[in-house]
Amino acid sequence: MKTTYRLLSLDFMRGVIMVLLAAESTLLYVRWQELAGTEGIAGQLVQQFFHVPWQGLHFWDLVQPAFMTIAGTSLYFSVQHRLQKGDAPSLITHHVLKRSLKLLLLGVALHCVYAGKLVCELWNVLAQLSVTLLVAYVLLPYSARTQLLVSFLCIGLSEALYRFAHIPGFDQPFTPDKNFGSWMDLLLMGKLNSGHWIAMNFLPTAAHTIWGSLAGKVLASHKSAASKIKVFVLAGILGVLVGHALDFTGVDPIIKRICTASFVLASGGWVFLLLAFCYWSIDVRKAGHWVLFFTVVGMNPIFIYLFFETVGLQWLNGTVAIFTNGFTDWFGVPDQVQAVLASLATLAVEWYICYWLYQRRIFFRV
Repeated sequence: MKTTYRLLSLDFMRGVIMVLLAAESTLLYVRWQELAGTEGIAGQLVQQFFHVPWQGLHFWDLVQPAFMTIAGTSLYFSVQHRLQKGDAPSLITHHVLKRSLKLLLLGVALHCVYAGKLVCELWNVLAQLSVTLLVAYVLLPYSARTQLLVSFLCIGLSEALYRFAHIPGFDQPFTPDKNFGSWMDLLLMGKLNSGHWIAMNFLPTAAHTIWGSLAGKVLASHKSAASKIKVFVLAGILGVLVGHALDFTGVDPIIKRICTASFVLASGGWVFLLLAFCYWSIDVRKAGHWVLFFTVVGMNPIFIYLFFETVGLQWLNGTVAIFTNGFTDWFGVPDQVQAVLASLATLAVEWYICYWLYQRRIFFRV
């Protein structure tokens, strides 16, 4: 099967994810919440840009599953492209291993930046992606049925460990810091995450990356666009219905922080529905030039993510605010409004830097 085209919808989806993460790094959502409060339409809307404290599902809880799913799709296209160029499988494997190691090291390094000191913490999405990419890559030569089976085994194994491990003090599967994942964190790192995040989330969320590679296989096939969209819509509806039904009936609560089976299924379903919509509107219906804003940022998501989380968060936020606050002070703009405007200005500056790099082809491959 020859894969010679680039799907703009994938760059667009990556770009949307990166812009959302960039906005978070500018503290836009926190400042918006401080301005709008928690009541009314604005207050309720801004809550969707924060993770659910424990059980439930907000829009923001879909960002990581979408990121990992698109990573799996990109993996499929990248491997197929290298095979078409004549690269030996061993060379491709070496490249994937090298990339996974980089992702792991960068994920750990980011936590050092957050902490302001050397730490060994494995909660970052990059660290988890370093494992899920390897799993998806190993499964690429196998049939779709086998890949699906392994993805459900990953979800099922995680669920079984939480429910049946029965480790004293860590035998409450759906209670913060009292579950199997928390015990594993103490074993691996000697500490628990203050937000109740779990490092072994890479196991159930490997399903997202596997499903992403399967989506790539569908997109690269000779099926009609309508058939591809039908596959994504049906998969999305099934995941959403089953995941939310498990939560609604109490069989398995939707908890992102420990990636329960219901969360993986429901979030995966929503991501497939988003993928179907983006593919239809951008690649099939040929959306206009407005998508460039997002596709530029989506060209190199790992570098952009690192840029936002380090230079942006640590330096650019305060630097831009010096100028925006200086101007808005002249007009007596309230402090909370000033803070939101400073975040928006920082976001605009970050996108301009990305666009400048894009025009000069200076993106750095990670």
